[in-house]
Amino acid sequence: MGITKDGKVAVLTNYREDTSEQATGARSRGLIVNSWLTSAPDRRQSTEEFVQGMVASPSARNVGGFSLLCGYVNEPLAIVSNRSSTMDHIAWVATEKGQTLGLSNTVFDDRSWPKILEGERLMKEAIAEHAQAGEEEDALINRLLNMLSINTLPKLAEDATAEDYLPYFRQSIFIPVLGAREKPVKPADEVPAVCVENTTAEDASPGQHDALDHSFLQGAYGTQQQTIILVSTDGRVRYFERTLYDNDATAIPIGQGDRSFEFHVGQR
Repeated sequence: MGITKDGKVAVLTNYREDTSEQATGARSRGLIVNSWLTSAPDRRQSTEEFVQGMVASPSARNVGGFSLLCGYVNEPLAIVSNRSSTMDHIAWVATEKGQTLGLSNTVFDDRSWPKILEGERLMKEAIAEHAQAGEEEDALINRLLNMLSINTLPKLAEDATAEDYLPYFRQSIFIPVLGAREKPVKPADEVPAVCVENTTAEDASPGQHDALDHSFLQGAYGTQQQTIILVSTDGRVRYFERTLYDNDATAIPIGQGDRSFEFHVGQR
């Protein structure tokens, strides 16, 4: 995820794969985000031009599964996935005021994930209540952080691993630290972990996913950071990031891992 002083914004989510071979590729997915955010500012490339070029390039097919949202602030944003049925299909969002749309570790038009639907509902609710109360900006950030911290994972056995929780990840907005902590924590929104997309929590059963590769879930796994980007109509940007755990999966006291940046688009 990133945003620049030129007004470019990009968010990339990993796609839940069935095998480690599908989840990895010859190139890093981060390069796709950087190619948009760091392109030469002296030539204003349109969002459509960038996305069409990226879709046509071999690089988009030589990485693990992803969905990319990109564009300029206060303009329509494009979403494209290399795991959709046709990669050249571009979805456009933020095309009108009042849109609230969720994107997680699946293709954009997959409406089967409860965390996406619940996240959209809660975000609408948080914004409406903030506006009605006439609160300051920090109050809105706190409301959104509370939303991002909602944990609806079912409680499994004490010795349950991240792999055991795998079928339930699509349900919960927040993923607490799971698994052994002797290895560095893996952010829940960055690890291309296995997930059976057509299986709901209710019909999941032990042994059902034995054929899948769960190697990405070794060690600690969970939501490590929460990020909020606010953009005003005049181009003012507020980028807020809260780090919850360090790389050793040690909890950071709330507030001590916070970072906040402000700037205006177009100002150097």
